[in-house]
Amino acid sequence: MGDPRKPRKKWMSPAHPWRKERLIEELKLVGEYGLRNKRELWIAQMIIRKFRHHARSLLAAPKEIREEAEKALLRKLYKMGLLPENATLDDILRLSVQDLLERRLQTIVYRKGLARTIYQARQLIVHGHIAIGGRRVTSPGYLVSREEEDLVDYAPTSPFKLKVQEEVAE
Repeated sequence: MGDPRKPRKKWMSPAHPWRKERLIEELKLVGEYGLRNKRELWIAQMIIRKFRHHARSLLAAPKEIREEAEKALLRKLYKMGLLPENATLDDILRLSVQDLLERRLQTIVYRKGLARTIYQARQLIVHGHIAIGGRRVTSPGYLVSREEEDLVDYAPTSPFKLKVQEEVAE
């Protein structure tokens, strides 16, 4: 079963770690999305890789098995906000790491204007100033679902929420 204090690795490092094009692309993504290190990028790549692998295996499956599993996978990815409502398996194969990075809490906080920079968004989350539906979330890598996206706001006890309320009252 394994030791619970030693969880399984959720990422896989690149096969060729020193290719210049890949290094430049990774550095650009780390800067654009305010990631702490490349491991966070590799985790996102692994998640996308698993979804794409599942889609490829469904394309090879017999029709009776494929239909149910395809609907379930498409429904899951729609709820996560990665795909539009009327997507197909080909859309899953076109998913990119940027699609997943756009669904991280850190990115959504920045895009909603709750933080001035992507790095400030990360700091606000880690320090407990951001909540989803009133529940404080301190993980910048939290994947926000479609239903939760509108519920992202400052935490009820955060001084930032009080500051915004004062500005609105004036």
